[in-house]
Amino acid sequence: MTWWCTGIRWKGSAPVIGWYGQGRGERVSAPAYGQRLAFVARGERHCLGVWRAGKRTPCPASAAIPGRGGSAQCPECARLDRWFSVAADTNAADPRTYRVYLAWFGPGMVKVGITAEERGPARLLEQGAVSWTWLGRGPLMATRRTEELLRAALGVPDRIAYTRKRAVRAHLPGAPERAREVAELHGRAAALAGWPESLERMGCEVTDHATVFGMDLWQGLPAPDRVVAEIAADRAVVGRLVGAAGPDLHFEDGLVVDTRLLAGWELATPGEGAVTSVPVAQIPAAAAAPMEQDGLF
Repeated sequence: MTWWCTGIRWKGSAPVIGWYGQGRGERVSAPAYGQRLAFVARGERHCLGVWRAGKRTPCPASAAIPGRGGSAQCPECARLDRWFSVAADTNAADPRTYRVYLAWFGPGMVKVGITAEERGPARLLEQGAVSWTWLGRGPLMATRRTEELLRAALGVPDRIAYTRKRAVRAHLPGAPERAREVAELHGRAAALAGWPESLERMGCEVTDHATVFGMDLWQGLPAPDRVVAEIAADRAVVGRLVGAAGPDLHFEDGLVVDTRLLAGWELATPGEGAVTSVPVAQIPAAAAAPMEQDGLF
């Protein structure tokens, strides 16, 4: 029976790697910081179908997909998934309570976003937010209007490229400075006029994820300088795990593995003496990192 990787999930405050077996459901494995990881891709990369409300609908075509893309879905499943997406504004009647947040990734790198209240801080962990705070809670469209208000009035984006996040992770200021920048922006946001009446405002309580992401283990290690560019059949990844942030696994030699690339692959243990043989790309210096919206790199 084949188990296909579904990438990283955050369970509580720890990363787990998800697996899907058609007809057998879902399971997870929990890697530990300091653990040696080694895997090799087998066969073809397959579309994982649509995950909605805790249930996966398999891809009806069992489609094969490219090894380089960040999405483990064929075009048809991706279109269906987007139809139910909050980000695409296609489900305005969603009755759940939502929250607006500010997420900090590095100096001058703060974004605004919304997430379902029932998910707690999972969305912040998934994005690799180092520090963050809530701004308010209320109906979906009220939180969406608040998000747009902050983007227009404060110039805060709703997306930050992973290239930029990775470029600064090993060179961040201390927790007090991080919290200060988040609190300052929270204060500016709270002072704005035009907040929807149906939104309940929330005070500034900054949460820091540096320890959760394992950043305290990075002292004396090479800064992240390479990221896996593509997973291909019979190519291996080998290294010692020292941290995780968002979808990224950080290895002690400076290699970063974006687990979105692993999704859809069957992964096996490589032979003895295997070394990393997948294509990699250089992580640019912080000043050179592009400003494009969130993408694979």
